[in-house]
This record gives sequence, structure tokens and C-alpha cells, in this order.
Amino acid sequence: MPLVVVGISVLVLLLLMTKLRMNGFVALLLVAAGVAVVRGIPLEKIPDTLSDGIGGQIGDTMLTIGLGAMLGRVMGDSGAAQRIAGRLLAVAGPRGVQIAMVVTAMIIGVTMFYEAAFVIIVPVAFTLVRVTRSNLLWVGLPMSIALSTMHSFLPPHPGPTAVAATFHASAGLTLFYGLFIAVPVGALIALVWPRLPFVRAMNPEVPHGLVSERVFEDDEMPGTGWSLAVALLPVVLIAGAAVTDLATSADTPAIHLVDFVGSAPVALLLTLLVAMWAFGPRVGRGLEEVARSCREAASAMAMILLVIGAGGAFKQVLVDGGIADYIKDFTDGWSVSPILLAWLIAAILRVALGSATVAVVTASGVVLPMLAGSGVHPELMVLAVSCGSIAFSHVNDPGFWMFKEYFNLSVLDAVKARTTYTTVLAVLGLGGVLAMEQVLDAVGV
Repeated sequence: MPLVVVGISVLVLLLLMTKLRMNGFVALLLVAAGVAVVRGIPLEKIPDTLSDGIGGQIGDTMLTIGLGAMLGRVMGDSGAAQRIAGRLLAVAGPRGVQIAMVVTAMIIGVTMFYEAAFVIIVPVAFTLVRVTRSNLLWVGLPMSIALSTMHSFLPPHPGPTAVAATFHASAGLTLFYGLFIAVPVGALIALVWPRLPFVRAMNPEVPHGLVSERVFEDDEMPGTGWSLAVALLPVVLIAGAAVTDLATSADTPAIHLVDFVGSAPVALLLTLLVAMWAFGPRVGRGLEEVARSCREAASAMAMILLVIGAGGAFKQVLVDGGIADYIKDFTDGWSVSPILLAWLIAAILRVALGSATVAVVTASGVVLPMLAGSGVHPELMVLAVSCGSIAFSHVNDPGFWMFKEYFNLSVLDAVKARTTYTTVLAVLGLGGVLAMEQVLDAVGV
């Protein structure tokens, strides 16, 4: 049974990394190759499957994560990250750091992909940890949870946008309804999770090389205006492109230019160039010093990118091994509420494959025939599928490895922290969708 293969592969991976202390990159490749053999992928095609998985995952994330890490290190080494962290502390106070991180992450995360927003905000979180001497997860976990919620629930993020197109749902209405669910649910979990005993027992250190160790004096740091302007520039560029896409379907050179500049890699590249000047020659720092910051950030990112790429290989083996087709056939004909079925299929696919994109696309195709004549709002179906696709993020999800590496956690601690919060997010999100359905029916929408 395919799902048994998935379960055993996850257990073997955990054994290799926890008991045998095997490197994550090597362990993921070994397990991926073993699953490929068991699932009947021809031996001569297994290397191509692994390469496709690594290439697809790295292609999606390397530019964003690499440029984001360089930008964060340039801001950290110049004191700009400390300036922003100090401003947040001055406004929110030490007790309000978590709320400040949640609000910041939600505002930025509405339009920015999880990975892009994460690498922009995380240097500030690292600096806050150092300045306040707080637990890394106390500051960083609320940020990650808020970003996960925005990315998974709402257009214009890839999963919800793809499902909205399948169901012919309004992206604008989906975003409007989704905000009423995502904001309270995300904020609740973001503020509760760091307080749970099993999370508070973890005390990871900030990963070496991703943030400056220096504590700056006030006159050594760039001004608040420049620091915030550089930090928010990619947000403005990416959000501008997203809003433009939602507002118009025109096909003009100007729209293409906006989309180009607003793509995450280009927006981060442009911002990095601005940061290299603004926090380099403009304040008297040589370009060689700025280049060294970029070089050290790239070195620190090497193993993180390798592990994320290997996670993509594991995911690709599961997809090519027919797991998605098996689940699609297995759930065919279930007599369940369309909203519940959409959520359930997406959740099962997410657990089995690790890919939220595959989960939402497959689940939407399965339940699409049930939508006609059901009376269910297509926007709610989009939200149901999207909520299901965040459930139970674990070792076959490349995002899990990004979370683990940035927060310097063991595999088991990452499972305890991330797998639990993503699952509760999915369940509470489903409850919010069902409640929204009752409200819309009651008001006759």
C-alpha cells in the first residue's frame, strides 16, 4: 500500500538523522532513492527523478533564499537590522516583541511568498533575540506561523491562486473572506505556540554566519528611514505586482514590466544593489566590506540549500511513484460535504507528498465535479483546499527543512514545533471555513 511506504520512509529518515546522526542531505537522498526502488521507478530513471526534484526545488528557492540571505547579512553588518529591531522594541516594548513580529509578518506576508518574506524578516528576528536575550523560538516562531498562514490561506500566493482558477472563484473575494479566517487563527496560534511547554523547552542558538555578531553604538548605525526603506523596498515591489495582477488582466508591456520587477528574485536583487550602496559607500563603508558580507552569507547558506534541494528530491520521488494518483482513486466516490472532502483530500496529499502545490491542484481536480449544483461558494472551496494543504508539514516538505535549518533545530524538535502548528492551523482553518459558510448562508450571500 503506497501510504505504508510513505510512513516507513519517514520513520527510516528520522532513524538515520536522529539515531545515526547522518547528515540531512545524505539521509534524504538515500531514503528518496529507496522509495523510488520500492515504488517501481526504473533504476535508470531514478537519477533523473532525483535531479528533477532537486533542480525544481532549488530553482524555486535558491535565488530567493540566497539573495535574501545576502541582503539580511548586509543589513546586519551595517547595523540596519539592529536599527529596525531597536525601533520595534521602542514601539512595542520587550513584552510586545511577539505582537510586533506577528503584525509585521502578516502585513508583509499577504502578498509575499513565505520564503521571500522569511529571509527579509528573519535578520530582524535574530537581532531582536540577541538584543533582548530572548529564546530564538520566542521571537522567530510567531513570525514563521504568521507567514505560513498568509502564504497558505490567501491569494495571490500560488496554491490558492491556482485553486481559484480551477473553481472559477473570485480571487478578490477569496482574499476578503480568507482574511477573516487567517488573521485571527494565525495570530492565535502565533502567540500561543511559543508558550507551550514542549516549545519553551527548546533553546536553539542563532545559526552562525547569518547575522552579525556585533553590537553597534547609535552613531554607528544608518538612520531609521534608510533602514526601513531598504527593508520595505522588496515588499513594495512584490506587493505592487500582486495587486496589479488582481486588479487587471490587461496584457501590456507596462504590466509585463511590473510583473518582472515584482518577481521575488528580481525585487530582492534590486534591493540588494540598493542596500550595497546605501549601507556601503553612502555611509563610508568600502565595497569590499559589503562584498565580504555577501560572501559570508552565501557560505552560511550552502548546507541549508543542499538540504532543501534534497527535500525536493524526496517529494519528487513520491509524486513520480504514483502516490497522488493512488490517493485520488482512493477518495473517489466518498459521500462527504464538498468543503470537508476538499480539505481532507488536500490534507492527505500534503501528508503523503509534502508538496502543498501538488496537494491543492490534485484535491481541486477531485472535488471540482462536486461543486456544480452543491450550492457551496467556490471561494470557500478554495479556502478549504488551501487550509488542508498546510496540514502536517514534516520531513517530505522542503519548507520543513528551511524552518529547521534557520532555527537551528534537531529533526525531532522541528517536528514538535512546525508539524504541530501547521496541523492545528489546518484544523482551525477548516473550522473557520465552515463557520464562514454559515454566516454567508445566514445573510443570504
